Amino acid sequence: MAIRIKTKEQIEGIRESSKLAASVLKYLEEFVVPGNTTKYINDKALEYIKDHGATPATLGYKGFTGSICTSPNEVICHGVPNQYELKEGDILNIDVTTILNKYYGDTCKMYAVGEISDNAQRLIDVTKTCLKKGVEECYPGNRFGNIGYQISRYAHKKGYSVVWQFCGHGVGLKFHEDPEVSHIADKNTGKRMRPGMIFTIEPMINEGVAEAVIDRADGWTARTRDGKLSAQFEHTILITDKGCECLTDVYGEY
Repeated sequence: MAIRIKTKEQIEGIRESSKLAASVLKYLEEFVVPGNTTKYINDKALEYIKDHGATPATLGYKGFTGSICTSPNEVICHGVPNQYELKEGDILNIDVTTILNKYYGDTCKMYAVGEISDNAQRLIDVTKTCLKKGVEECYPGNRFGNIGYQISRYAHKKGYSVVWQFCGHGVGLKFHEDPEVSHIADKNTGKRMRPGMIFTIEPMINEGVAEAVIDRADGWTARTRDGKLSAQFEHTILITDKGCECLTDVYGEY
C-alpha cells in the first residue's frame, strides 16, 4: 500500500497528539520508583491523558487492557500493566500512544528504578544512541532500509542484538499505518522518504539473543527468550523538506 503523505492540517493535529504523548512520559517520571506497581503507573497515565482531552490508543486495542505498555527488565515490549511491584535496580520501558482530536502520537522511553547496574545503564545508553542513529537517516530521498542498517550496525558493534519480530510503523491518522520500519535491514533498501510522511522508529535492543517469546497468559507480553535485559526508545518522526522533525521530543534532544 502507498505511504500516506499528511496534509498541513493533519501534521498539526499529529504534532499536538505527539507532544501530549511525550508529556505523559515526562509526567510519569515521579511515579517510577520502588514500591509502585505498573498498574498504579498505568492509572496515573490514564488520568493524565483524560485530563488533557485525549484517550489512550492501547486501551481495548485487540483486547489489550492497559492504557500504556509497561515493560520491565527482560520484557521487550507490550507489557500489560499489572500488580508487578517495581524494585530497586529494575529498568522499565513505558510506551504511550495518545488519540487527541482523532490524531495519534506514539513514543516510549526507558526509566531507571533507583540505582541500576552498569550493564543495565550501558544497554539503555546504547539503545538511545541506536534511536539517534535511525533518526539521522530521516531526510527526503533516503531509503527506509538505511534506518535499520545504521541501528543494527551500531548495536552489533556494541555487542547487542536487535529484535526483528517487531518494527516501527506509519502513524498519525491510524494507530498503525504503512510503512513498516525495520530496525535491522540491508543498506539502501526500501521505499524512499518524502516530505509529509510520519512514522515511528522504536529499536528494541537485547543483552542476549534477539528472539522474543510471547506470554501465553496474556497473549501480549513479549520477553527475551534467554531472560536477559531488553531496552527500547521510540519517537514519532515527520519528514520535512530539509530533513525531519522529531514530534515527540519534549526533552529537546533532537
